[in-house]
Amino acid sequence: MSSLLKPFSVREGPCGSHPAAAASRSSLPAHQRSCAARRDLAAAAAAGGRKMTHPGKAILAGGIAGGIEICITFPTEYVKTQLQLDPPRYRGIGDCVKLTVQDHGLRGLYRGLSSLLYGSIPKSAVRFGVFEMLSNPMRDATGRLDNTRSLLCGLGAGITEAVVIVCPMETLKVKLIHDQRSLRPRYRGFFHGVSEIIREQGVRGTYQGLTATALKQGSNQAIRFYVMNSLRNWYKGDDPTREMHPIVTATFGATAGAASVFGNAPLDVVKTRMQGLEAHRYKNTADCAFQILKQEGPHAFYKGTVPRLGRVCLDVALVFVIYEEVVKLLNNVWKTQ
Repeated sequence: MSSLLKPFSVREGPCGSHPAAAASRSSLPAHQRSCAARRDLAAAAAAGGRKMTHPGKAILAGGIAGGIEICITFPTEYVKTQLQLDPPRYRGIGDCVKLTVQDHGLRGLYRGLSSLLYGSIPKSAVRFGVFEMLSNPMRDATGRLDNTRSLLCGLGAGITEAVVIVCPMETLKVKLIHDQRSLRPRYRGFFHGVSEIIREQGVRGTYQGLTATALKQGSNQAIRFYVMNSLRNWYKGDDPTREMHPIVTATFGATAGAASVFGNAPLDVVKTRMQGLEAHRYKNTADCAFQILKQEGPHAFYKGTVPRLGRVCLDVALVFVIYEEVVKLLNNVWKTQ
C-alpha cells in the first residue's frame, strides 16, 4: 500500500517507476508491471508512428480531395459509362470521344459532372471519415493497422458511402449521360434532370440499383484500403516513423485502384445497367446479371474496363495523395488529441 501512496512526478504519472526499478521490472508488483508496459506503448506511439487521424480532419480532407479529383478525371468516367450502356452506340474509346466532341463539343465530355461533383465531395468525406472512425480503435500503439482489419474498415466505409451518397449520385449521373444519347434529350441540366426524375419516379427513382451499388462500393473500398494499407505496412517495415513521399503514395494508390477495377468490374457493369434509363427491363440486380450473361456473354461484364482502369488509377492516386497532404496541413493548424 505504501508504494501506491508514494509521491510521483508529473512526467512519470501514477504508473511511473524509478529508473532503477525499470531495469528489473520482473521484481515489480503486477499492477506496476502493467502500468509500465502501457507507458512504454504510449511512448512508442509518441515517438513518431503514424498518428491516428481525427474523424473531423478525415471528413474535411476527404471532401477536398474528392472535389479536386473528380474535376480532373471526369471525362474518363463519362466514356466508361457510355461504353457500358445498352444498346451500344460507340465502337470504342476513340469513337466515343470523337462523336461526343463532334455532336456536343468538349463540354459534352463533362455532361453529368455536376451530379458527380455535388456527390464526390460528401462521398470522399464520408469514406475517409468512416474509415478513420472504424480503424482508429483497431490500431496498435504505433498507429499501425493490420491488413485484415483495413479490409473490414474499408468494407464498412464503402457500404456507408453507397447508401448515404453514391447510389443517388450515380443514378442521376447515369440517367443524365444516358439521356444525352437520345436524339432529343429531355433534361436541360442537372437541376432540371433531378426535378424531372423525382417528379416522375419519386425519391426511389434516385435509389435504383442500391444492392449493386452497395456491393460495388463495399468491395471497392475494401480492396483499395486493403492494398494501400498492405503496401504502406510493407514500405515502412519495422520503422513506423518512415515518411512516405507523395510519389510513393501515388504509386501505391494507383496499384490499389487497379486491383479494385479488376476485382469488381462485373458489379460496376450491373450497377450501371440498373441505374440507366432502361433499368425497367430488369426485375432486380440478380436478374440484370443473368440477362447480361445470357444475352451478351461473360465478356460484357468487362465492358468499359480500360477507360475505367485509367480513371480509377488516376482517381485513387490523386485522392490518397491530396488526402494525406491536406491532413498534414490540418495537423499544423488544428490541434487534436
